[in-house]
Amino acid sequence: MTDALLPKFVTMLKEGYDGTRLKADAIAGLTVAIVALPLSMAIAIASGVGPDRGLYTAIIGGFLVSLFSGSRHQIGGPAGAFIILVAASVERHGIDGLLLAVLISGFLLILTGYLKLGKYIKFIPYPVTVGFTAGIAVIIFASQLSELLGLTLPGKEPGPLVAKLEALWSVHDTFNLSAFGVALMTVLIIALVKQYRPNWPSLLIAVIAASLFATALSLPVATIGSRFGGIPSSLPTPALPTFSMEKLIAVLPDAVSFTLLGAIESLLSAVVADGMTGRRHRSSMELIGQGIANIGSAIFGGICVTGTIARTATNVRSGATGPVAGMLHALFLLLFILVAAPLASYIPLAALAGVLAVVSWNMIERPAIAALLRGHRGEAVVLVVTFLFVIFRDLTEGIIVGFALGAVLFIDRMGKNLRVDVESTDEENPVDNRDRETVVYRINGAFFFGAAASVGSVLDRIAARYRNLILDCSGISLMDSTGANIIEGVVKKAEKSGITVYVVGLKPDLRGLLETHEIHEPRVVYAADVDAARELIRAAG
Repeated sequence: MTDALLPKFVTMLKEGYDGTRLKADAIAGLTVAIVALPLSMAIAIASGVGPDRGLYTAIIGGFLVSLFSGSRHQIGGPAGAFIILVAASVERHGIDGLLLAVLISGFLLILTGYLKLGKYIKFIPYPVTVGFTAGIAVIIFASQLSELLGLTLPGKEPGPLVAKLEALWSVHDTFNLSAFGVALMTVLIIALVKQYRPNWPSLLIAVIAASLFATALSLPVATIGSRFGGIPSSLPTPALPTFSMEKLIAVLPDAVSFTLLGAIESLLSAVVADGMTGRRHRSSMELIGQGIANIGSAIFGGICVTGTIARTATNVRSGATGPVAGMLHALFLLLFILVAAPLASYIPLAALAGVLAVVSWNMIERPAIAALLRGHRGEAVVLVVTFLFVIFRDLTEGIIVGFALGAVLFIDRMGKNLRVDVESTDEENPVDNRDRETVVYRINGAFFFGAAASVGSVLDRIAARYRNLILDCSGISLMDSTGANIIEGVVKKAEKSGITVYVVGLKPDLRGLLETHEIHEPRVVYAADVDAARELIRAAG
């Protein structure tokens, strides 16, 4: 097995592992578990499934991510980014369909890793990642409005943003002051703890305080117990989702969406961990690890697993030395289920909604958005379009449209950077000397389809008064078939006018490309550089 497909856990064992590192990893794992406990339940509930499935995801998926990850510090579990996708999948296909989609997504992630496609996922433009993250944050917050305000809907809450807001407004008279107070209390406690005791587990403290407050005053608010009957005190028996070819085809689009978003989220999280630790993750193994984790999560009834940036960052800041910290975080969560599951029944749903409201606020990269809006107009458009597509259309569409716009913007910029300089080989004569018989075209930059129109118009201006045309290609950094076809057109026009074309400074691979387009001797003369071409011209008389 190559290093690219070697889990970081194996690398850690090769380096040696002692009690000192185990102690540091145990402390970090416990810290992350305290953060992950309320968050996993909140994300699962917002995704349209029970809180127990969020915990199964964090336990099984989190353990497998750390065991097989290509990053030393990656923490896996349910992520807020998947809320809208998971909720839509449950609505369309039910829980069995969701689990099948998660299972298929796992295999697709493994395939993506083995094919080493992770490097291409990194090509997603920065404005796209900022835009879709902000869009996800808005969607998460909107999904929690009913719990934050204690609203009671007569039917199922709509998924699309506009329809959701209209439905919530239609029942605004059901506003529950107690639920709103619990949610507001949760948000304020999180903010105060973050401000004055940043190293304390603010999310867990806020949820415990809100639970005690609501229970002590017997507030009329929905809880995990009243809505879901609590959570089980053990893991479920592993089982494969119900399978049929018809169902597989039906859930395949959801599985592809899970795969795309999971790959993006996990690799972004791994990059964040690299930046904090100075290490380098293995993107191919990271995707394989995520795939294994999603398969395991689906078999145990969990939802989508991915690397989570906030929990991974917490892991690093807590002093984790390697993958064992993430594995212990999962075991600590399992211990909670085994020992303290009944206590979860008292947690108000409004408190978990407050947690997700804070999470959604923190997801919005405000400095990055401000910088992009102040910067290049094209990047601002990519950001805004991606954001709008995510919140009003679909997350996958937002990524695809944003990527396409970013690619067009890049092509336009690259095309404008290509330059063609026209000069005489006889420097004693002025540029407009009509007796000059040789002209040099110096091409500098990337000669590809994005520059075809502007460059083609310049190269096409070959006047019959010239006997010799030197194409200096030494400044071409890359060329595609469009560029080669433009040169072939120039050569064809030169042949009709009796002009000899000298192609100089070509790298071997570029010459091979031209020759596949029938640009070979004797149609043209190849030379090492401009001076060599001049010598050939003089020798020819």
